[in-house]
Amino acid sequence: MSGRTKLILALTVLALLAAAAVFLPIPSPSDLRRWAQATGPATPLVLLVAYSLLTVAPIPRTVFNLAAGLLVGSVAGIAIGLVATTIAAGLSFALARLLGRDLVLRHLHRAPVRIVNERLSGGGVLAITSLRLIPVVPFAPLSYLCGVSTVKLVPYLVGTLLGSIPGTVAVVILADALTGDTPPALLACYAVFAAAGAVGLVRVLKKRSPAVGEEEPAVSAPAG
Repeated sequence: MSGRTKLILALTVLALLAAAAVFLPIPSPSDLRRWAQATGPATPLVLLVAYSLLTVAPIPRTVFNLAAGLLVGSVAGIAIGLVATTIAAGLSFALARLLGRDLVLRHLHRAPVRIVNERLSGGGVLAITSLRLIPVVPFAPLSYLCGVSTVKLVPYLVGTLLGSIPGTVAVVILADALTGDTPPALLACYAVFAAAGAVGLVRVLKKRSPAVGEEEPAVSAPAG
């Protein structure tokens, strides 16, 4: 296929997609909510299973949190998001520990590997929570990294759950707001969660940064 033919084909596909976006009926968020409610318990169950399994791969959780808020509302969406996040985190952790931990343990004598491992394992719940609070840290890669480190499962899962609360609540409520029926009380809850997360993150960063004015131990001068 020549370059000219490929260009014509690409332009044709773009034109068809543009025409479809203009002329085909696109369901509104309220229509999607009514469709989900009409299916009964199948929608929350399918959403929970898909969320739990697909986020083991590097698929952003934001997609599923948006779907949860849009399809099932804030309360059910937040519950599904947090439960599925914890399940996915546990599956990713177990998979990484099963397949890759021996490789990491063989390289613990190397400074970079040892430092990362000590930061994760020594920090416990607070360390994992802090890392989960940072939006730019991808969910699945961090799960794999914790799995191959010496982090224990229970602190890892608790930290993941706590650190995922603000982001999950925010995205689910945002999606639910598209249907026009977001309870104001949930907005207040999110503000509290966000403030608590910010305070915890600041405390972790202060603990790990060296104190201002801290000096190296003085070296005694040789006698004589």
